[in-house]
Amino acid sequence: MKRKSVSVAMAAYNGQQYIQQQMESILKQLHMDDELLVSLDFSTDNTEYIVQKMAKKDDRIQIVHGPSLGVLKNFENAINLAKNEILFLSDQDDVWLDGKVERILKEFEDEQVQVVMHDAAVTDENLHIQIPSIFKERNVKLGVKENILKNGYRGCCMAFRQSLKDDILPFPKAIPMHDQWIGLVGELTGKNVLVPEVYLLYRRHSKNETDLKHAGILQMLRWRKDIYTEIEKFKKKKGLKSS
Repeated sequence: MKRKSVSVAMAAYNGQQYIQQQMESILKQLHMDDELLVSLDFSTDNTEYIVQKMAKKDDRIQIVHGPSLGVLKNFENAINLAKNEILFLSDQDDVWLDGKVERILKEFEDEQVQVVMHDAAVTDENLHIQIPSIFKERNVKLGVKENILKNGYRGCCMAFRQSLKDDILPFPKAIPMHDQWIGLVGELTGKNVLVPEVYLLYRRHSKNETDLKHAGILQMLRWRKDIYTEIEKFKKKKGLKSS
């Protein structure tokens, strides 16, 4: 079976400290007809210089101007412009581990599969492992209701089909997280797969250190209500049974 082509959609903003290491960890897994598409929001550090310098040496790197409207809109921009069969999402400060792309592509040999997500290890800024498995730490599981109540989908660990773009874009304004939306829509339109192997080092540092912490109860309730409302709208649009 012919290998499916890959687009990696990366959202970048003020990421000079780690972005080169992340891009290098991605590029060594890509074929010549794949692409790393970097949506670059206006940055006040050397991020653009670093990315431009790398792009001059590697035609697989495509740089597009981001909308500078926050991370969701930046990812939306990158996803919208990605052209290949399977789309991987990427943050700017993690590290992909060897074998990630080929392992995930294997799951897409099943034409019913819409979204694939693998496990990751949480590290400090120097890549020393602090949490060896996000799946175990957060009890990640499939299920629409389960992931509305407690979202387990993490974009940095996800890949999905090009065809899913028609259903996920544009992102609803009310959704709290793009990765949760993509995962839930994938479950409603086909099937999703969890890959238990760790294929990413999720770097936790001063600029993202609160990411794995819980929001306040009221904020979490608002988020659940918002994503539930958008999912019900999607079901109605697609003629799917409501909860």
